[in-house]
Amino acid sequence: MADTPPEVRDIDASAIAPDTRGMNFYRDDAALQDLLALYLPDDLFAHLQPHLHRLGELAAGELDECAALADRHPPQLHHRDRFGRDRQWIEYHPAYRRLEAVAYGEFGIHAMSHRPILGWHRPLPAVAKHAFTLLFNEAEFGLGCPINVTDSAAHLLIRFGDDAMKARFLPRMLSQDMGQLWQGAQFMTEKSGGSDVGDLASTATHDGAQWRISGEKWFCSNADAEVITLLARPAGAAAGSRGLGLFVMPRTLSDGSPNQLHIIRLKDKLGTRSMASGEVRMNGAIAYPLGNLDAGLKQMAEMINWSRLSNGVKSTALMRRATFDAWQVVRHRSVYGAPLRDRPLAQRQLLKIQLPAEQALSMSFFTADALDEAEYEGRARANEAPAVLRLATPVLKMRATRDARHVTGDAMEMRGGCGYVEDFVNPRLVRDSHLGSIWEGTSNIVGIDAVRRAIGRGGCQSAYQAALLDRLEACGELPIAFIDELSEALAQAVALAEAADTPDELWVRQAVTALYHASTAILLASEGCAVARRRGDARRALWARLVLDHRLYPHGPLHRTNRDRELALADALLGSVPMASMQIAPLLAR
Repeated sequence: MADTPPEVRDIDASAIAPDTRGMNFYRDDAALQDLLALYLPDDLFAHLQPHLHRLGELAAGELDECAALADRHPPQLHHRDRFGRDRQWIEYHPAYRRLEAVAYGEFGIHAMSHRPILGWHRPLPAVAKHAFTLLFNEAEFGLGCPINVTDSAAHLLIRFGDDAMKARFLPRMLSQDMGQLWQGAQFMTEKSGGSDVGDLASTATHDGAQWRISGEKWFCSNADAEVITLLARPAGAAAGSRGLGLFVMPRTLSDGSPNQLHIIRLKDKLGTRSMASGEVRMNGAIAYPLGNLDAGLKQMAEMINWSRLSNGVKSTALMRRATFDAWQVVRHRSVYGAPLRDRPLAQRQLLKIQLPAEQALSMSFFTADALDEAEYEGRARANEAPAVLRLATPVLKMRATRDARHVTGDAMEMRGGCGYVEDFVNPRLVRDSHLGSIWEGTSNIVGIDAVRRAIGRGGCQSAYQAALLDRLEACGELPIAFIDELSEALAQAVALAEAADTPDELWVRQAVTALYHASTAILLASEGCAVARRRGDARRALWARLVLDHRLYPHGPLHRTNRDRELALADALLGSVPMASMQIAPLLAR
């Protein structure tokens, strides 16, 4: 008689921590709700609630499933149809088309800044728009780029286009009818220039009737967009960035024939696999000057700054999604017979994951609010708002995008081996996160922009510092020593940034990082006070203590933290019990 094999123990699937399916990324994000309540008018905040809840539910459910499918089935470029006719088109998976239908069709995220949307009587402020940007990108990062460049290309046309251009392009660019929609794109990068835009080789010549563009663009996201904004050098213009003109180029001409541009290939990318990025060659493609031909780069910079804010928000979305996933592990996983949430090391790792996500959320809405103060028709414009916006944008973009790489990686580790498997969202988050610090300028380029241009040439630091100190003045319920500590941190960061405006560039990224951490510490503290006044919970201010201790002050591996205070902070921040300002005061001491 054969030996009976030993009984195999059947392990229930509940032994593996669940993912975020079944959550609602808006309902379950108290911090996001708190900040929107602080920044938005009460009537608009109330009006948007059902729409935000709807998108939060979709993002954690159907959209997340579509994003996973679109990531596994990237777009395919076709050069000929079945009859042998030369006709280019990009084939997308139906899941990507569903993502488009929700973003453009149902919510109109691309049009929120430009026309009434979602039943509201005027365009939405940037704070509201980027709440929808955040929620959508928690499910799908790749399509976030086409949404943003459609939005910002429309902004350029509104600012610099003539009446004929606006009438031709804007109605379809801002449409929610998927059969009528024309998506936008920004083709800037070339092989010769990269971030050195002034070295681009594309030329614009006037044939007596119209302008024609010739050249090749090396990294063209949303490669088959219908309305393209790009830079080219008009014949006879000066060398360098001062000689560049801004143009708008349609993919299809007014008579229905294709314009003279050709997609060479699609990029095989590390991340954002759902979205088509390609190389495009123009052979005398018809284009139209947008604004003054001798101010092309200056005008395009408006689009870049809009995109950099969006870029920071999208990286914030990746961090918040990764944090949600890490929380699911901590809540549901048990190790060595004890819940993971009770393990001090797990608590510490979760705090390290969540802290940058909270910083980025605060900085994103501070920057968006500065944009609203500078430009939104419903706001009383503050004279210093453009300067605040000019510095806050690159500070957000440089640091939040870099933090996203670490946060998504640490969240993957929190899930363990399962996090390394494509069945879960973590690999996609890690891949996508690395693009944030490359899009719209690498960290070096953006750091130089903040220090050398916004501070060195623009003198934006005074208005920026004053805006943050105004927030701090409203924190009278916090200990004076803590307020002074925050103020001093900001003063030192500004001084470092001013000193970093030197030819050797060595301190640039260090200075921007210091500015980011000092700024977010003040924002977190002031938000904690505001939330306490609104609903009696000041715990958000405790994140400011962690920013100072772990992200701003020297903190090497030989430094021993205050064990009792660290455990108390973890208990407060990872718990669910509200705490008044008086209760958190002892934990704010240095």
